[in-house]
Amino acid sequence: MRPVPPRSPDGTGRAPRDGSEATTEATIEAREVDAMALAHVPRRVQGLLGEVGELFVIALEAARRTWDVRTWWWEFVEQAWFLARVTSVPVILVSLPLGATVALQVGQLAAQLGAQSATGGAVVVGLVREVAPIAAALIIAGAGGAAMTADMGARRIRDELAAMETMSVNPVHRLVTPRLWAGSLVSTLLASLVIVAGAAGGFVFNVLLQDVTPGAYFDGAVSLLHTSDLVVTLLKAWLFGVIASVVACYMGMNCAASPVGVGRAVNRAIVVAFMLVFALNYVITTVYFVAFPPRI
Repeated sequence: MRPVPPRSPDGTGRAPRDGSEATTEATIEAREVDAMALAHVPRRVQGLLGEVGELFVIALEAARRTWDVRTWWWEFVEQAWFLARVTSVPVILVSLPLGATVALQVGQLAAQLGAQSATGGAVVVGLVREVAPIAAALIIAGAGGAAMTADMGARRIRDELAAMETMSVNPVHRLVTPRLWAGSLVSTLLASLVIVAGAAGGFVFNVLLQDVTPGAYFDGAVSLLHTSDLVVTLLKAWLFGVIASVVACYMGMNCAASPVGVGRAVNRAIVVAFMLVFALNYVITTVYFVAFPPRI
C-alpha cells in the first residue's frame, strides 16, 4: 500500500507548512502588493521619490560617522579653506550693492513719510532675517557646490569611488562627511559676512548720501532686531549649507561616467539646491513668524 500523505488540520489535503514557508509566502505577497501599488504611480514620480530617498540616505550616512573625526579632519580643513577662499570675495561684492540698493529704495520712501531714521532698521532687519542666509546658500551652492560636484564626478570617472569600496573604505564617510560639515560651517560664517557687508553698504548710502545720522541708522537697527532673529538666521544658514553640500556630493557620485555627465550633474546640483533652499526657507520663516510674531 502507498503511504498516505499527511493532511492538514483544515481538511484541505495539503501538508502543513512550517513557519519559514509561511513567512516566505507572506513576503512574496507583500512585494506583489507593493508592486501593484507602484504600478499606479507615474515613473517620473517614482524616480523623484527614489532620488529624494537616496539623498536622505547619503546625508544620514555622512552624519553617522561624524564622531570619527580622525578619518576626515584634514579633508574638512582643506574643504573649509577652499570654500572660504572661493566664496568670501563674491559674497562681499554681492552684499555691498545689495545693502546700498535696499537703503536707497527704503530711504526714498521713508523720506516721503518723514521717517528717515527708520531706514537703518529696515535695511538691517531685512539683511538679518532673509537676505543673509539666502545669499550665503546661493554662493555656497553656486561656487562651492559646483566644485564639489565636479570633484565627485571626476572621482567617479576615474573609478576612485569603486576603488575605495574595494579597499573597504566607505566613500561617503571619507568624502561626504568632511564636505557636509565644511559647507555648513562656511555657510554660517558667510551669513555673518553678508550682514556686515550689507549694513556697510546701506550705511554709505543712508548716512553719507541721505544725511541720516549714524546714531539714528544703528539705533533703528538695534531697536527692531531680537536675539531670536540672529539665532534663526544662523540656523537657516547652517541648514542651507548642509543641503547644498549633500546635493552637490550626491549629484557628483551618481552622475554619468563621462565629461558630459559631470557637466549635467553640476547644473542639476545647482538647480536642485536652489529649489530646496527656497522651499525650506519658506517653511522655517512661516513657522518662526507663527511662533514669534514680529513686534515693533
